[in-house]
Amino acid sequence: MKTDILEELNIKGFVDEAIDPTLDLFEEIEKLKKEKNAIVLAHYYQEADIQDVADYIGDSLGLSQEAAKTEADVIVFAGVHFMAETAKILSPEKKVLLPDLKAGCSLADSCPPHLFKKFKEKYPDHLVITYVNCTAELKALSDIVCTSTNAVQIVESLPKDQKIIFGPDKNLGAWVAKKTGRDLVLWNGACMVHEIFSREKITKLKERHPNAKFIAHPECEEAVLQMADYIGSTTGLLKYSINSDAQEFIVATESGIIHQMEKASPGKTFIPAPPTNSCACNDCAYMKRNTLEKLYLCMKNGLPEVTVPANIIVEARKPIERMLEISASLGL
Repeated sequence: MKTDILEELNIKGFVDEAIDPTLDLFEEIEKLKKEKNAIVLAHYYQEADIQDVADYIGDSLGLSQEAAKTEADVIVFAGVHFMAETAKILSPEKKVLLPDLKAGCSLADSCPPHLFKKFKEKYPDHLVITYVNCTAELKALSDIVCTSTNAVQIVESLPKDQKIIFGPDKNLGAWVAKKTGRDLVLWNGACMVHEIFSREKITKLKERHPNAKFIAHPECEEAVLQMADYIGSTTGLLKYSINSDAQEFIVATESGIIHQMEKASPGKTFIPAPPTNSCACNDCAYMKRNTLEKLYLCMKNGLPEVTVPANIIVEARKPIERMLEISASLGL
């Protein structure tokens, strides 16, 4: 269905519309923000130009918080589809735009809602916590949504005898279980970007950079996490790199975050952790579908727009709001 919509937009000229090469897109986007009372929210994994033109840059928790409180009429979400859906769920009265409707998520795709529903039915006495990197339909099947920033704290906020299903990311779930000592029932899903880091290549890289700190996102596999000097969310990795006395860092997450790391600590060196093959697969192909040109056209034409069925908004909003309430109470 999304492909059909995209083809329709292409026919109408909204996606492949030619752009005057003399235009200063940064300037034009700023003009459009004012004209349309629009805000640009960008994930850390977006390309550098998009990060530089955004009004807010953050990880999933920060972006959710910003989407919930913004007074803008239009939210332009420079991220992937589930993030734009989350913004629509939290601000259903606002127009939510996504520069490229094909900006999906391998982790979200690894957990089809109809299959997860059957999986959930096997554990009727379990509370369902889902990672925010999932579809709106999956959120609607959940009791609480979490992000990598607050997953540990949310699990710890629940009674110790509370049985829990955690999905869709098995690696994040296993890390949370290890950190909390809880026995979580895990859905077998994963992010393709975080699963391709090579332990062997990282070991060799560490030998060449013996003073470098190896920092990793908890979506990475256990074998990689065992090597890490620090494990944390995207924001956590950024803060660690700022506060650490180390001058070199090997970074095991999507490489877009390195732009912010270099801006915050210009005297330090940041090295993307190598994948198992020779391509730049630690770049998320979905995240990188968004470009400055697509962002401009999206704002200019008011398309593509992300919508969520009203009944899904009602059900999916409850677990997201519960996450935001818990995060606020914990000062996250």
